[in-house]
Amino acid sequence: MPEGHTVHRLARDLAELVGPPLAVSSPQGRFTEAAAGLDGATLAAPDAWGKHLFLPTTTGDAVHVHLGMRGLWLRHPDPATPPRPQVRLRLAAPTVAWDLIAPTVCELLDDDGVRRVQARLGPDPLRPDADVGAAVAAIAADRRAVGAVLLDQGVLAGVGNVFRAEALHAVGVDPGRPARSLDPDLVAALWRVLQRMMARAVDDGRIVTVDVDDREARLALPEEEARVVYKQAQCRSCGAPVTVRAVGGRTAYSCPVEQPA
Repeated sequence: MPEGHTVHRLARDLAELVGPPLAVSSPQGRFTEAAAGLDGATLAAPDAWGKHLFLPTTTGDAVHVHLGMRGLWLRHPDPATPPRPQVRLRLAAPTVAWDLIAPTVCELLDDDGVRRVQARLGPDPLRPDADVGAAVAAIAADRRAVGAVLLDQGVLAGVGNVFRAEALHAVGVDPGRPARSLDPDLVAALWRVLQRMMARAVDDGRIVTVDVDDREARLALPEEEARVVYKQAQCRSCGAPVTVRAVGGRTAYSCPVEQPA
């Protein structure tokens, strides 16, 4: 499933549709009625909150998208490019078209509906309006393993398994450690690490957490060398064998030396 940085990058890229009236359609047919109501409308600034994408329109409603495990957006520089039959939603401007395929959620919401979805989500490290204090307090008070808490979108929005593994390694915390055993200053440091890692991933278009400052060199890294502990046999920081176990229903990766239990 795409982590939050992917959705924030999509919101940034889909902003190229803002301005002109859009030709909106549902080639697959599962969004036909809503698409017909949006046809000819214009798009306001796309917005991301965690793994949820919101596309507000001048109709007063917004398209809410959650990609889930299989969803993706395809960009066509030529809007005349025929869509694939499985396209749930096509948004076409005069110079570009975007096609949505296989989302878990694709629905039309009014302002109240958008607020209800967002109210279920925790603070998002990539949002400038995120309530950092609320996030730190919620994590530090939770009885569950911190590795489980970080994947709870109602506590912290946008973090997935890769960022969980890499951020916990960066602050030296074992994923199985009870969240409420963490000092609030350590939780605040974890928040800052997530902000930094996720913001870089938005810019890079991929998650690279090894210490490579040069962007070209970072983007040239093979995928199997891009992370410190996630899906690694050995910690790329100290060389210790990576511990692999289930935490919060997902496979967790950690360094037994730098993240002692």
